[in-house]
Amino acid sequence: MKKILFFLTLGLLSVGVLADDAKNDWNNTTLTDTTIAEIQKSKYHYKKCVSDEMQKPAYALMDTRLATDTITKMCEPVLAKMREVYIAQKIPGIVADRHLKQLRIQVTRNVLQNMMFAEAARKSGQPSK
Repeated sequence: MKKILFFLTLGLLSVGVLADDAKNDWNNTTLTDTTIAEIQKSKYHYKKCVSDEMQKPAYALMDTRLATDTITKMCEPVLAKMREVYIAQKIPGIVADRHLKQLRIQVTRNVLQNMMFAEAARKSGQPSK
């Protein structure tokens, strides 16, 4: 009897977990070519900001993790402008935030990898590019 009651309670609780939140439902949308072009342009500006910031010689003297953190923080305003492009194009905020988070993580990993490579090259005595 206790087993039946346990499974019945578990079943009732699982129904509440599976209920969808209406505001987070995905409504299939199509992005126009102009929207995609604006997003790509914003993405280019963000990556260019990060690349330009990485070229500064002051970061060569810093710890790679600290330098990576500083570089990504310096380019956050550019990423905020990219979010404005998403919102202006009527892309749901949750979708925009997820994409921006994915982009930020991807760029941070690349910056850290490049900074670690440059530091290893300096320590081994290889000339820098």
